[in-house]
Amino acid sequence: MRAIPTEIPDVIILEPQVFGDSRGFFMESFNSSKFREATGADVDFVQDNHSRSARGVLRGLHYQIQNAQGKLVRVVQGTVFDVAVDIRKSSTTFGKWVGVELSDTNNRQLWVPPGFAHGFLVLSETADFLYKTTDYYAPQHERAIVWNDGEIGIDWPSGVEPKLSTKDAEGLSLSTAEVFP
Repeated sequence: MRAIPTEIPDVIILEPQVFGDSRGFFMESFNSSKFREATGADVDFVQDNHSRSARGVLRGLHYQIQNAQGKLVRVVQGTVFDVAVDIRKSSTTFGKWVGVELSDTNNRQLWVPPGFAHGFLVLSETADFLYKTTDYYAPQHERAIVWNDGEIGIDWPSGVEPKLSTKDAEGLSLSTAEVFP
């Protein structure tokens, strides 16, 4: 597994080694000791999630203010633009974001630690998105920051009209959202 640093040191792109030939491919999608070595994070993943979304669906920017979740995310079918926003008030990168394309062809994964808001935009006709979490889903603690907050200034890919849930369309701005200390 190769670790690729991002502009925010705690957010890391992971590229697994893929062994392929004319019959297909094999890759180790998760290995606890290799993950710990690549990220420095000693975490226990407690829940796996799978979502399927159509082109243009934008999910996020989500986080849990209590029971904060670290997420290891990847795409097994299709392509998404995946985003992590640092919402730790004490961080030197507070309000900064990192975006990376995840797809079934590049096999990249993104480690999004607790303390970050997370979201993605589907660029392909459909996308199957998998993610491991370090804490359980707790809807009473879930929060959303609006995807197009000018204070954050995410440079979402053009040419795709975002389709939002009501919850995501009503997300708060970073300046009014509940954030981490």
